[in-house]
Amino acid sequence: MYSARKLTSEEELYPAALRALMRRGHSVHEMRVALEKRCEDELLVRRVMDRLKQGKLLDDARYAKEFVRLRAVYRKQGRFRIARDLRARGVPDRHIEAAMDAVFAETDEGELLRKRIARKLRLLRGPLDMRKRASLYNSMLRAGFSSDAIRRELTRVTKGDAADLPEMEFPE
Repeated sequence: MYSARKLTSEEELYPAALRALMRRGHSVHEMRVALEKRCEDELLVRRVMDRLKQGKLLDDARYAKEFVRLRAVYRKQGRFRIARDLRARGVPDRHIEAAMDAVFAETDEGELLRKRIARKLRLLRGPLDMRKRASLYNSMLRAGFSSDAIRRELTRVTKGDAADLPEMEFPE
């Protein structure tokens, strides 16, 4: 197993942090953990973290907003899943809530759910029996949507009252 070389100076650790940020965004917690793996000196890690924050390269509020936007718009995930993933990355709840409010004020979560259901239904073969409906329901729960919203949308779909779901074919 490959183990990264331990870094011993700020001149080595700071560029390593920048390279990690160039690959993808990191929360403050993620970056601290990554730097602590590369360096055993806590004071050095703290100095590099402060330098990254002062340079506005690390900002949990900005990171959370971008994360929520990408997960909602492109992956079509719901609030619960996105919040759980952000908490796992060490983002404080105040930033998560602010980002959720900002992004979901301009994004309709119901529309995301409808699009995700439509995509899943296109992949289903045969009639939409109870087993497939349960599988679809569980899939939407894992995607982070509320159970009430899922039931409401599935009821619309299974009763044929889905006029606002464009380009959907419903297996019966």
